[in-house]
Amino acid sequence: MNVIKQNVDLLEAVGGNYNDFIFSKKRYLVCKGSRGSKKSSTTALKFAYMIPYYYFRYGVKPNLLVIRRYMNTNWNSTRAQLIWAINKLGFAGWWKIPKSEHTLTFLPSGQQIIFRGLDDPQSITSITVADGFLCWVWIEEAFQVTSEDDFNKLDMSIRGELPDVLFNQFVLTFNPWSDRHWLKKRFFDNPDENTLAMTTNYMMNEFLSEQDKRIYEIMKERNPRRYKIEGLGEWGIAEGLIYTNWKEEEFDIDELIKKHANEKDKRGLPNFVSVNGMDFGYNDPTAFVGAYADKKNYRIYIYYEYYERQMENRKIANALITAGFGKSLILADSEDPRTINELKLLGLYGIRGARKGAGSVVGGIQKLQDYEIIVHPRCVHTVEALSNYAWKKDKMTDKITNEPEHDFSHIPDALRYGCEDLQKFGIQV
Repeated sequence: MNVIKQNVDLLEAVGGNYNDFIFSKKRYLVCKGSRGSKKSSTTALKFAYMIPYYYFRYGVKPNLLVIRRYMNTNWNSTRAQLIWAINKLGFAGWWKIPKSEHTLTFLPSGQQIIFRGLDDPQSITSITVADGFLCWVWIEEAFQVTSEDDFNKLDMSIRGELPDVLFNQFVLTFNPWSDRHWLKKRFFDNPDENTLAMTTNYMMNEFLSEQDKRIYEIMKERNPRRYKIEGLGEWGIAEGLIYTNWKEEEFDIDELIKKHANEKDKRGLPNFVSVNGMDFGYNDPTAFVGAYADKKNYRIYIYYEYYERQMENRKIANALITAGFGKSLILADSEDPRTINELKLLGLYGIRGARKGAGSVVGGIQKLQDYEIIVHPRCVHTVEALSNYAWKKDKMTDKITNEPEHDFSHIPDALRYGCEDLQKFGIQV
C-alpha cells in the first residue's frame, strides 16, 4: 500500500471540516450533529482507513467494536456505512464481508470490525478478539446510552497495554438530544484533556445536493425549532418527547397548600390534592415523587423526589417517613403487592397499589399532558426524566410508536400512578 497516497484518498473522500476529528488520538471523540452533517460517514471512512493503515505501516492489529442500541439497527446502519466506506476507499478486495455474520474481517491480517447491541450488554463487556488489540469503539446514536455508569463500565473494559503506535479511542456520534443528558455535562460542558467534542451541521457537508439543502431551508422557514435541532445540531429532542408541558421553577409548597386549603370542586371535594406516586426497582431505580395537583387550574407541582438503586425496603421506608410521607396516600406499582405490604408494615401506612389495567399507560400520559407540570429545581432526577422521556421508535422502521421507552420512565410512571385518582374522578370544578 502506498501510505501517502491513501492519506490523500482519505482526505478527498471525507472532504472538509473534519480534519481534527480524523487525526485526533484523544480517548474520546464526541460528535453531535444534525442529520446530513456527514458525521457517521466520516467516522466510517476514518475506521475503514485506519485498520489497514496501522497494519501495513506499523505491523500492528487494531480491532474495532461498533455499538448501537439494538443489534438489528447496527446491521442496517453502521455495518452498511462501513461497507460503503470500504468500497469508497477502494479496499473491498481486502475484506471478507459475509452476509449473515456480525463481523467484517480484514483478510491480510485477520483484524475485525465487530458489531454489538446494547440490548445484550454481556456480549459487549466480555468481548475479546482472536488477534491483535481491541482498542477502538464507535458508539452510534450515543444518546441511547442513558446512564453514564453504563458508559463507564464499557470504558473500563477497553484498557490494557498497547504498542506505542496504538491508542484507545471511543468515538461517540449522535443526533442532538436533550440538554439534560449526561453526554452534554461530561463532554461538552466540562471536557477534559482527553476529549475532543464538536457540533456539526448540514452546512459542513459539501456533498449534499441542492435539493437536500432546500429541505433544511424550508424547515428553517416553517419550523424554526426543529431547524435548530435537526439543521444546526443544537441540543433538543425534535420529535417523540412525551411531555413538553412542564417547566422548572421555584415554589413554596407550604404556601400553595395554605393558599388552596379551602377550595372545593363541584362535588365538594378538595381542589388542591396530594398525588404521591412510587415505581419500584432494584437494579432499576426505585422512584418516588411527592406532588400536589391543582385541579381547577390544571397544574401539578412536584416538590420532592426519591430516586435510588439497590435499596432495601427498610431504607426506602425510613427515607420517606423522615421526609414526612409516613401517613400520606401513596399510589404505587401494583405488580409488586408484597413490597407494598412490607412498606406498609414498615410505616408507610398510606401506601396502596395503583389500579393500572389495559391502556392505563397511554391513557395516563394523555391525562397528564392536559396539565402544566411544575418541577422544583431540587428534583434533579425529575427534570432529567421529563427532559428525556420519549416514545419508542420501531426497531425496523425507525418510526415513532405509541409505546414509551423504558429509559427515563421510572419517575414519569411514579407520577402517573400518583395521579390515578385524578383520572378516575376527572378534573371538573
